[in-house]
Amino acid sequence: MDTGLKETLIGWAEEYNDPKYFEEDPIAFPRQFAKKYHAGEATLADVEISALLSAHLAWGRRAMIVRDCGRMFDEMCWKPYDYVMAGDWRDENASLHRTVKWSEFAAICSRLRELYMQSGSIEGLSDTDIRCKVFGQKEDRKAPNKKISMMRRWMVRDDGKVDLGLWKNSDKKKLILPLDVHVYGQATSLGLTSRKQKDIVTAREITDAFLEVFPDDPCKGDFALFGYGVTSRNND
Repeated sequence: MDTGLKETLIGWAEEYNDPKYFEEDPIAFPRQFAKKYHAGEATLADVEISALLSAHLAWGRRAMIVRDCGRMFDEMCWKPYDYVMAGDWRDENASLHRTVKWSEFAAICSRLRELYMQSGSIEGLSDTDIRCKVFGQKEDRKAPNKKISMMRRWMVRDDGKVDLGLWKNSDKKKLILPLDVHVYGQATSLGLTSRKQKDIVTAREITDAFLEVFPDDPCKGDFALFGYGVTSRNND
């Protein structure tokens, strides 16, 4: 990677790794619970569940994601752990967010309840565990698992700015960049990958490119791509 691009990426990451850009974003919900956790008003499980569920709804327009996350936490009376463990979940065929129905939400709550009956935290779960044992999806070794990578970034990165840094037994150097269509397009435009598949191999390739820029914290590159997206829109 040439020096000019590296310096540009560092500049974008520094500028956009700022909470003011993420007030209307799904991370706003686990951030609220993290503040309550630090004040002794919520548990780590509250933060974990809020991060997991907010990430699960994080596709589509941000305004719609935020609206529907708000509806979801209203249903939970803003006590995610208590709601999950109580076992009385909203379970109907109506839409919670786009194609995600309340019945899917209830199934996730049910699986989470089983996991929290065995452990006080889900930090030790692998991506496959979360995909299969929480989201109830089939194993797919090629899937980029964008929602899981996003939730991990929120929970692990610990620079005290946007992300929460509450999972202390995880190494941020091993995080994988959350890959979706927008991130793929941005990374391709910047020459960080030339692969055509939007799979886990491509996600790792983009992450490895950012390891050159941020050797101990490759997912800081997520903010650089966000910055590239903002500047590109402004230049249109």
